[in-house]
Amino acid sequence: MNPCLLIPIYNHRDTIREVVVQLAPLALPCFVVDDGSDTETREVLERIAGEFPWVRIGRLPSNRGRGAALRHGYRLAAQHGFTHAVQLDADGQHDPGDVPAFLAAARRRPGALILGAPRFDRTAPPSRRYGRLLSCFWVWVETLSFDVADPLCGFRCIPLEPAVRLLARTPLGEHMDFDPEIVVRLMWAGVPVATVPTRVRYFPNGLSHFHLLRDNARISWAHTRLVCGMLARLPVLLWRRRCAR
Repeated sequence: MNPCLLIPIYNHRDTIREVVVQLAPLALPCFVVDDGSDTETREVLERIAGEFPWVRIGRLPSNRGRGAALRHGYRLAAQHGFTHAVQLDADGQHDPGDVPAFLAAARRRPGALILGAPRFDRTAPPSRRYGRLLSCFWVWVETLSFDVADPLCGFRCIPLEPAVRLLARTPLGEHMDFDPEIVVRLMWAGVPVATVPTRVRYFPNGLSHFHLLRDNARISWAHTRLVCGMLARLPVLLWRRRCAR
């Protein structure tokens, strides 16, 4: 197992340095994928790369979305010989202190997808809580399993070989719909899932790129495609469940 860290970023110039500072004790290489950020954010990233030699900056020439940035990051990490990528967000919502728990779970099950199971406090908006519950329901339907505690949590450890193989043959959404879709499709490919409880924080003036109507529409369309895909794979999924008993 040869793990690295992966952070997609779009204009989070005020929070990214603190995230990197908190990750420094782990002594792991870190890929920060800039999804077409503004000039100020690019300048912050250049300073971070100069200050922390274990941080490598990858760039997309224009803003294409969270899914596009993560897809670029997975391929970049795999090309550099890493087997797993622990991904977390640049806005500080995820606790870098939980990274060792994700790595420990991955070492116990190196072939598994390790997903964060958020522990929300009172700062979490109700819309996020209810939206995640709805997405959970559809993922349970699409996978015929209750293994996924939260398909939208961006804090996770990705086994890169099956992820990159999946991306080479299947187009996935490029925005917020990427997170639940890759979970379902990796499970269809036979990748097991494990979960790690993790604290998720929301800040009063935090910068969020989640667009309530647009991204919910994308996620809904992704679930529509996935339900249709589940029906086509139903005999195989039922056979796997029977064998797992």
